[in-house]
Amino acid sequence: MAEMPATTVLAWNGPLSPPRRNGEIIFDALWQSRLFGMTMTLYESGAFRWEEFRDALIVAIASWEDAHQQDGDEYRYWDCWLEAFERLVQRKGLCDASELAKRLSELALRPPAHDHIAKPNLEPES
Repeated sequence: MAEMPATTVLAWNGPLSPPRRNGEIIFDALWQSRLFGMTMTLYESGAFRWEEFRDALIVAIASWEDAHQQDGDEYRYWDCWLEAFERLVQRKGLCDASELAKRLSELALRPPAHDHIAKPNLEPES
């Protein structure tokens, strides 16, 4: 059976669906859009089947709900997506747990908006 195109796999509703506004997926932080992009790129390259990711996301959401059922925390969809992504990447052998933890630590140490700081123009003036 052929894999579904990305536009089809994202045409779902309900608690598994990414947050949307006016039909468009919304991201509250840059890391969320990058995570989404990495997920879709790996899926489209054949690194995993969409059903594998969807199943990992179901587990991550259920785990979050179990852990936060009584405390009233705001639902954090993209945290669940990240957990599903990390588990699937590790399970598929695309990145081992220690390398992933190292990279996440490096990224966490970056200052906010580190890649949006204006850089000086290094072009020679004419």
